[in-house]
Amino acid sequence: MATLNIASKANQATTIPALLVAEYAKESDPNASISINFEEVEALKSGDRTTVELILGSRALHHGSEHAIGGILKAYPILQSKQEKQVKEWLGRMSAFFPTEFKSVEGPLLELDAHLTLRSYIVGYALTIADLSVWGAIRGNKVAYAAVKKGAMLNVNRWFKFVDETNQWIATAVQSANAQAQVKKATKSSEGASYDIALRNTEKGVVTRFPPEPSGYLHIGHAKAALLNDYFAHEKYKGTMICRFDDTNPSKEKEEFQDAIVEDLALMGIRPDKTSYTSDYFEELYQYCLKMIKMGKAYADDTEQETMKHQRWNGLPSERREASVDENLAHFEEMKQGTEEGVRWCIRAKISVDNPNKAMRDPVIYRCNPLPHHRTGNKWKMYPIYDFCCPIVDSLEGVTHALRTIEYRDRNPQYDWMLETLDLRKVQIWDFARMNFIRTFLSKRKLTKLVDEGRVWGWDDPRFPTIRGIRRRGMTIDALREFILKQGPSRNIVNLDWTLFWATNKKYIDPVAPRHTAISKEHAVTATVKGARLAPYTEDKPKHGKNLDLGTKKVACSDEILIEQSDAQTFQQDEEITLMNWGNAYVRKISHSLNPLTHSTVTALELELHLQGDFKATKQKITWLSSKGQELIPVELVDFDYLITKDIIEKDDEIDECLNPHTEFRSEALADCNVADLKADEIIQFERKGYFRVDRAFKHGQPAVFFSIPTGRAVK
Repeated sequence: MATLNIASKANQATTIPALLVAEYAKESDPNASISINFEEVEALKSGDRTTVELILGSRALHHGSEHAIGGILKAYPILQSKQEKQVKEWLGRMSAFFPTEFKSVEGPLLELDAHLTLRSYIVGYALTIADLSVWGAIRGNKVAYAAVKKGAMLNVNRWFKFVDETNQWIATAVQSANAQAQVKKATKSSEGASYDIALRNTEKGVVTRFPPEPSGYLHIGHAKAALLNDYFAHEKYKGTMICRFDDTNPSKEKEEFQDAIVEDLALMGIRPDKTSYTSDYFEELYQYCLKMIKMGKAYADDTEQETMKHQRWNGLPSERREASVDENLAHFEEMKQGTEEGVRWCIRAKISVDNPNKAMRDPVIYRCNPLPHHRTGNKWKMYPIYDFCCPIVDSLEGVTHALRTIEYRDRNPQYDWMLETLDLRKVQIWDFARMNFIRTFLSKRKLTKLVDEGRVWGWDDPRFPTIRGIRRRGMTIDALREFILKQGPSRNIVNLDWTLFWATNKKYIDPVAPRHTAISKEHAVTATVKGARLAPYTEDKPKHGKNLDLGTKKVACSDEILIEQSDAQTFQQDEEITLMNWGNAYVRKISHSLNPLTHSTVTALELELHLQGDFKATKQKITWLSSKGQELIPVELVDFDYLITKDIIEKDDEIDECLNPHTEFRSEALADCNVADLKADEIIQFERKGYFRVDRAFKHGQPAVFFSIPTGRAVK
């Protein structure tokens, strides 16, 4: 008896090969007994990120696809090939097809393509484990699978189809695996995240805080922090939430950002019980720093920045570490005055030189900055660092639980040290995973660079992960709240796919989005409709067939209509089609262009109405617009691609190396007359095109602009 455990949330390129070999064993050996289980995790063992494990009997344990397949081969010798050495070689090369970036997988695919020249199988003249392993890795890798389906690598494409079509059980196994994984995911998703995180001392009252820095607009990562603090304070414990602006860096901060943050929080339904500013506590923070210097727990340092970085990394003390209290106080006063001498110095906490946790190696807690502050003006010439002021102000303001992202975990001991050294009330910390998305910068520094260099339109660019950006793209606040709160306060770090995000949004907009019609202007086809009334007329039709509360719209009908070129290209002579919101019609004549450069463009159609026809019997159900009886509204439809080309952005990745050069796609269309009444920010559906948000309403002489709203459906 063997058991194959599979992490259903893992990269399927690492799991499907072992699954197929296990199923092949059962196909080949009637006595084979292999139980296949799916676990709703990304890895079965956190230490080595194993996604597959094979248990033979009660003893033998094999981790990873390659070892699990090897274990199955030993347990079921019937699967072994005469070319065992070559099979093992390809089994070892299987992992080359795991990477999810095309650049990494392109080389192995080209090598495989060359190898398969004049071959039906990878090894020998029959199906072997080599075929199943490599086929499964490609099938489980969306990038590799898409490349094969395009057919550019002819030999791989031929082999891939051949293996699939001659072994029907393969498709069944893959479909079954996907179905079981989806059931588990759906069950888990419907349950939502757990908020039972064992916060201590909640019976004495709960006070949380959200401390944004007013140096940019809120992005979706900030939204998670804000919503979680709001949830624990107001919904779970009926406590208090503070919004405190961490305004300690006049070089980056603006009142514009501060006002925008207040507005965005309100849009998300977050209303803090109190709004405060770290700058309200500059005097108290100054006094606490003086106290630390006098206690010998802080010192002034003018070490050059790169040298200080080197010393901290290597556990070396600064030459200024043992300066006297009087010397340190004198330098601190120079900093306070913002003198030429003062700007050279900073204040460092005297914690440790060589603590294994580098965050504890004498961190800087005050630095000089002569620039005027947007709230305090020129009163101060030096400002506290976040890691110094945050624990102090948390304690002073009565915060009981500091909920913050896991990136601060190494600095938690520093937070506690500040409170203990200054004899201040303790605060419980709970860190949760930040929300990362594929192909997305969430670094404020990198986002600011894109804005400053004009790479995007601004902080509300619909390609940006800011609250304003995703709202401009068409995200509803209700969907945003649901999605983030479902992630919960878990500490598990994951890279989320935007398709899940937008799928949540679709649930909210589909029932309430009025339906309209738009026809692409490019090579639009004029069709003459026989049997239509001679005079144009309009009928009232529901704006939404399943939501009559949305009211009605005018649908114009006449003997002359516009049809999309892409639809016209598919028509057959005398075919019966359905004109949506009107009825059936026969295609009686199709005229084509004689110009070879237009690739046989359809130039005109003749249709014959057949209103008594059954729309259920037609294959083609198309949108159309009457050329008469209404004013056709010019519209511009805008779609977007990711700004970033890489799924996972590394810390040291440079912006220019990751930017997608072409992310904006515009097309011109004509829309029905009702579109003239739409206002900015309204969300509609252009039937058979998708959901759109009105970015600019129609004005005579100026087309309306609509932004395409993703639905979470993967692009094929």
